Amino acid sequence: MKEAVEIGRNPSAGPDLPDLMARVARGDHEAFAALYDVVAGPVLGVVRGVLRDRAQSEEVAQEVLVEVWRTAARYRPERGSVLNWVLVLTHQRAVDRVRSVEASTAREHKAALLDRTPAFDEVTEQVEARLEREQVRRCLRTLTELQRQSVTLAYYRGLTYREVAELLATPLGTVKTRLRDGLIRLRDCLGVTV
Repeated sequence: MKEAVEIGRNPSAGPDLPDLMARVARGDHEAFAALYDVVAGPVLGVVRGVLRDRAQSEEVAQEVLVEVWRTAARYRPERGSVLNWVLVLTHQRAVDRVRSVEASTAREHKAALLDRTPAFDEVTEQVEARLEREQVRRCLRTLTELQRQSVTLAYYRGLTYREVAELLATPLGTVKTRLRDGLIRLRDCLGVTV
């Protein structure tokens, strides 16, 4: 079995991160300071790569490091390295921030539109929505089984491509291709023009 190698680091030169994590889990402030010195740079780098905004990146990086302090006892060495565990937490928190900002922006946009939207005939809206749903269902039936499953999981259940691939036990590239092909067939079936 090959040993994982961290680029740019001499494994014997750095602190023993699993030992530091164990000490942090017991509330050792000095161990956390040493751990902080090692992971703060990579944490900020990952967050900045996702968020691009310096102020938000610093805020999220701080949140991640506080989370590491509070949840150090959850770290399991058999599941990966300390740095990987911290960076997974980092990426999740950064993505959560992006989703939160997008959701907030969408809510504000929707609220602004509602202020300008004229009253509508509710019955007409319901009939049109029902007809559109029926047309979408009819078009979904024209897809292959893998295309239909992929589209349904990605767009109706909100799963990522990777989650769809894992759930269907299908390679990620295959899922992406089936989704693209399925969406093209749906577009053509629904008569949507680009």
